Parts: sequence; C-alpha cells; structure tokens
Amino acid sequence: MLQSDQNRLVTQTGPSTPCGDLMRHYWQPAALTDELNGDRPVLPVRLLGEDLVLFRKPNGDYGLIDRYCPHRGVDLAYGRLEENGLRCPFHGWLLNEEGKCLDMPAEPLADRFRDKIKHTAYPCQERNGIIFAYMGGGEPPAFPKFDCFAAPEANAFAFKGLLECNWLQALEVGIDPAHASFLHRFFEDEEASANYGKQFRDNTTGADIPVTQVLREYPCPKLDVETTGYGLRLFALRELDNEHTHVRVTNLVFPCAIVIPMSKDMIITQWHVPIDDENCWWYAIFTSFDHTVDKAAMRAEREKLYEVPGYRPRLNRSNNWGFDPREQQERTYTGMGDDINVHDQWAVESPGPIADRTREHLGSTDKGITAYRKQLLQAIGGLQNGTKPPFTFSKQQAAEMTGPAAVDFVGSTGDWEQQWPEVDRERRVRW
Repeated sequence: MLQSDQNRLVTQTGPSTPCGDLMRHYWQPAALTDELNGDRPVLPVRLLGEDLVLFRKPNGDYGLIDRYCPHRGVDLAYGRLEENGLRCPFHGWLLNEEGKCLDMPAEPLADRFRDKIKHTAYPCQERNGIIFAYMGGGEPPAFPKFDCFAAPEANAFAFKGLLECNWLQALEVGIDPAHASFLHRFFEDEEASANYGKQFRDNTTGADIPVTQVLREYPCPKLDVETTGYGLRLFALRELDNEHTHVRVTNLVFPCAIVIPMSKDMIITQWHVPIDDENCWWYAIFTSFDHTVDKAAMRAEREKLYEVPGYRPRLNRSNNWGFDPREQQERTYTGMGDDINVHDQWAVESPGPIADRTREHLGSTDKGITAYRKQLLQAIGGLQNGTKPPFTFSKQQAAEMTGPAAVDFVGSTGDWEQQWPEVDRERRVRW
C-alpha cells in the first residue's frame, strides 16, 4: 500500500505538481489524427489539467496552445483558422503554433506590443494516427524506434476511449497479468476467426488450446518482473503440463504506456494519459506484423462501445457497465459482455475517481505494480532533486530502442526463456 501523501504525489498531475512535472518530460498523446478530419481542423484539448486548443495549419504543421486568448481570455477553440495560425474573433489577434502573436490589427502600436506576447505553446508530432505533445521544458526526448512508431501506416490503427478515473489506476491494470484469468474469463471458447480485433478472443497462443481456456483453467500464473531500458518487462507463466508452458510477455514503457500482445501477429501499445486528476484517456496503437490492419473493421468494432465523436463509452457507471447477473452465472465471469475494455473500465472506475491506496493489501501477483510504483516515486524524487528523468532518449539511443517484445505462446516448460525472443524475431522479419 501507499501512504496518503504518496498517493497524492503519484495521482496529482496538474501544473506545478511533482508528478505532473515528471509527466511533462515525455511525449504524451493529445488527440487522434482522425479528430482533426473535416473542413476545420481545430480541437479543444484538456491534458494534464491544462485547457488547450489543437489545430492543424494548411501546410500540415500542428499547433497546441493555451485555449484562452492572452488579450481578454476568450475561447480560442472558436478561433478563425488561417494560414499562419489561429486568429481570435474578439479583436483579431493572430497566434501561431509557437505561441507568438503575429498580428494585432486593432492596435496602433502593434509592432511594439505583439513582441511582448508569449502565449503557452507546446510542440507536436504525429505518429501512426496519434498526435503527441511535449509539455516539458528544454529539448524534447527523441521517439524510440518502437514497433508502434516504426510500422508502416497500413499496419497500424489508432483509437482512444474515456475513463472516468485517475490515470494511475487505469495504467496499473495493464501491469497486473494475473487479473486476466478472472476479469476476462469466458466460460465457453469461440472460433478465433470470428473475433478479429478482440484481445483474448483470438487464439493468441498459436497452439490448439485457445487462450480463453488457458486463462480459465490455469488461474495462478508464476510472475516475474525485470527492469529494462524503457521501464519494465513482465512474464506470466502458466504451466500446462510437464512439457508445455503458456508464456505471456508484456511491458511497461515509462511513464504511462503498456505494450501487450493482442494476438500472435498483433500487439497493442496503450497510453494512459491524464485529462485531469479524476479523468483520463486510453490511447492505443494496434500494430500488425503479418497483415495490413482492417481499419474499417477495427473502427466498427470499437464504435459499438464508444460514441464518436467524443469517445465516451456507451457502457459506464450510469448503466452499471452493462452488468447482467444471468450472464455472470452462465457465460462470463464479470457479467459485463465480451469486450475486455468494459471489464477493465469497471475495474478502474468502480473504486472511485482516485483510488485510496492506503487501504490496499498487495499480494505476490502485484509485483509489477510494486516495481512500477518504486520507479515512479524514485523518478519524481529524482526530478525534484535535479536528476534527469529516466527513460528519456537521445536520437542515438532512440534509434537503438526497438520492440518492446510482447508475445503470447505455448512453449517448452524447460526452455521458454530461450524461446520467447525467437518467437518475437520470427514475426518481426515480415515487415
């Protein structure tokens, strides 16, 4: 468990908070590229407790600036998008993506006045369907050559969803491999061909036994965690018999992303990004090694559960996350349908907006959570003492930072440690 002051430390991410300062030293998803489709690519964004407005200029450059005009504070989400930036409709001030005021048409001394204006602005970069922002000071770190960024555009699909809870409880589900045997348990297995784009409903093992059966019949995995150059690697081992072990390798990419296998040929990279202290987004890039992604099918499947635009879940606290007690008796462990996003949503939202970690009793299966909290607290303390944030890469380091491997397969009980890197290498040559 955490002490109350520690819980506040790791859950508060607004401006000038210690954890918020740390989070701002990493690229954070600000919006989906799809959200700027249409005739007027301007979008209000709330990120890390700050109200911002995102826009795309006619030349393709992105700008992310404070939402409220530095003149009289009106809402720039209603601004006029022009070639060089956003123009405020109130008095015509024109602000560019760097926060500079380029024009003050109503000011007789505009040349002297506008040079004094420095509006809050953050650099942006687009990567495979997500627009990332860097909100920290100094030079931004380089993007690592991870699969989600290196994949051809046709092999990647991006989506997001709203969670009405603090970012940390959303993230911690992803570094808890044991929960899948319960929260995502199905009492019957289905044909994998009918479950394109659904985690745990595809035969991720690549063997004759469906992963749903593995999770159901082997609920007590052996877990191990190791520190890596990007955060943590987690192993979940379910020994099926003396010769065969189900191996699942997942990852924590510091500070707020996970990389997990979705099927034998597809991985998910998912960020848990604070909107404010009581709400967050999950952003995901689904990356396929084998085939191009059927983006229409992936989008259609997710739009059954999320309202677009807005990306709010159709099942939520107001309708009990779709809970059906008969289904809980007969078909699924949760009684909340087939989509694991709903299961996870209940698990992270039901404790309340900010979970009280002083009341926890962590067990041996929580070792990933324990290891991550230690990293997070050390990083916050280090930054406060002037230490460089961990896992921030130079261009050379980023070019060498590949993967991270996320695999799900049945291997030899005595040889799985040598097999999982090979399973990852074999699929990687397909690009």
